Amino acid sequence: MFTFCGAAFLFPLAWMFSKLLNIDFQNKDNPLMKAGILFSVNQILYILIAMWVFSAVPEKMLMVYTMIFGAHLMPFSWLYSSKSYFILSIVIPILSLVIGHLSPPYVLAAIMVFMEMLFSVCLYLECRKL
Repeated sequence: MFTFCGAAFLFPLAWMFSKLLNIDFQNKDNPLMKAGILFSVNQILYILIAMWVFSAVPEKMLMVYTMIFGAHLMPFSWLYSSKSYFILSIVIPILSLVIGHLSPPYVLAAIMVFMEMLFSVCLYLECRKL
């Protein structure tokens, strides 16, 4: 339940960081901005799957949630022309599936924290090349 409640703060948190870092969060001049918002909002529909899993097989909810998260990165690989997004959109769901079946949820959570740090470093390095 904490996972669902905690995820509700991610969008406002991203908006707050964009303000602190002086980043135009809603660049109205970019015609692809609507696609980016659509890619993000469709997550709401996928979360319904994780909610069903939570009620049917609660011990596998985190695995499904992380698989959904990883898979949702793929359209952003096109939007941002990013290899990091593309590679991790494949690696995260597969890794989540394997670890989610072989280990308890806290192991999966720890590995996903590491994956997010790795993702951030990859994106940073990718942006530096630009």
